[in-house]
Amino acid sequence: MTSKEKLIEMLNLQQKLNDETNGKDWENGYTKQNRLINWRRCIYMELAELVDSFNWKHWKDINIAPDWENVKIELVDIWHFVLSLALEEYKLANKGDIEDIANYILDTQNFVNFKNEPTPVHDEDIYMIINTIEHFIKDTIDGKKFNKLIDDFLEVAIQCGLNIDILYKFYIAKNVLNQFRQDNGYKDGSYIKNWNNKEDNMVMLEILENKLLNAKELYNELEKNYPVKS
Repeated sequence: MTSKEKLIEMLNLQQKLNDETNGKDWENGYTKQNRLINWRRCIYMELAELVDSFNWKHWKDINIAPDWENVKIELVDIWHFVLSLALEEYKLANKGDIEDIANYILDTQNFVNFKNEPTPVHDEDIYMIINTIEHFIKDTIDGKKFNKLIDDFLEVAIQCGLNIDILYKFYIAKNVLNQFRQDNGYKDGSYIKNWNNKEDNMVMLEILENKLLNAKELYNELEKNYPVKS
C-alpha cells in the first residue's frame, strides 16, 4: 500500500468509528446522547499520558527505562483524535473530503521524513521528546489549526521512532480494539479493561507479537482472550 492509501484507510476507519460511537453529524460538536465533543481536550489529555511513559520524575524511579511500547499506543490514541479533529474541521469549513485531508498530510514537510525508516531512539532523548510534547500541548490548548497539530504530531512521532508503516500497523490494531470495546459495553461502563492483571492494550500487543493478523483475525483473538464476566 502507498502512504496515501494508508492515510485514506485510517481516515475512513476513523470516520466509521466516530459515526458508530457518536452518531451521525458528530462533527457539529455533540454525540447522539447530546454530550459535548472536544477533540482538543482529548489530544492534550492523551499527550499528558504520553509524558508519563517517560521517567521524568527526578525523585522517583530514576533508573527505569521509558516504556517505548506504551509510547506507540499513546501516539496511536493521539492520532485517533487528530484525525477526528481534521474530519470535523474539513466538514464544517467545507474544505474537502477524506482524500483532500490525506493529500494535505502527504504534502507537509514532516511527512517526507515520516515515510523514511524509523529513527533510532535512546533513553537519553526523553527530555528532548518531552519538550516537543509540551509544545504540542500548548499549540492544542491555544487553538492552533489542524495543519499545525499535524506537524506537531509527526515531529513527536518521528522522535519516538515511528514512521507511517508503524503508525498504520498500530492504528489498525487499536481501531479494532476500540471497536471491540464498544461492542462489549465500554460506553455504559460494563467493559472489563484489565484482563487477568493486564490492560487490554498490553494483551493486544502480545497477540500482535506472536501472530501476523488482519483486522478480523485480531478481533477474534481479542474475543478469545476477553475475561468471562462473573
